[in-house]
Amino acid sequence: MRSAELPTATIVLGQNDDVTSPPPPSAKPTAAFVGASWAALVLGVVAFLVGLWNAAMARSEKGFYAAVLVLGLFAAISLQKSVRDRAEGIPVTALYLGLSWAVVGIAIVMLVVGLWSSTLELSEKGFYGLAFAMTLFAAVAVQKNVRDSLQHREPPQHSGFT
Repeated sequence: MRSAELPTATIVLGQNDDVTSPPPPSAKPTAAFVGASWAALVLGVVAFLVGLWNAAMARSEKGFYAAVLVLGLFAAISLQKSVRDRAEGIPVTALYLGLSWAVVGIAIVMLVVGLWSSTLELSEKGFYGLAFAMTLFAAVAVQKNVRDSLQHREPPQHSGFT
């Protein structure tokens, strides 16, 4: 039996082809996606905080979970911005990018360890975990939408005043 030969493709780069060029600019986000992203962010934060408000736990424990949420939000936004900057050719140090990844991981680990060691019901632990994940994802989507919208905005018109 003879094995079938597979066709091969050859890519030829011309003089004007640049394989290191930055990606094309992102399309302007639709109003529906922008609205859904903001709604998910607000819903996630409000649900998480209302859950904390109504939880039967010490204030210090409530403060811990609120601080982890804020840390996670900041880290996720910072990570998304640094990854996007690097993809667009804007210099980002490896140290900052590494710290951004590390802090996102630390926030997630802190939430998991806090929930694992708490005396909350399993359904409550799941609620906080899902609200946290939804909020981080929504924050990244909102940050992306804001940046994409700014790229498509007209430059400001200057008045004749000096």
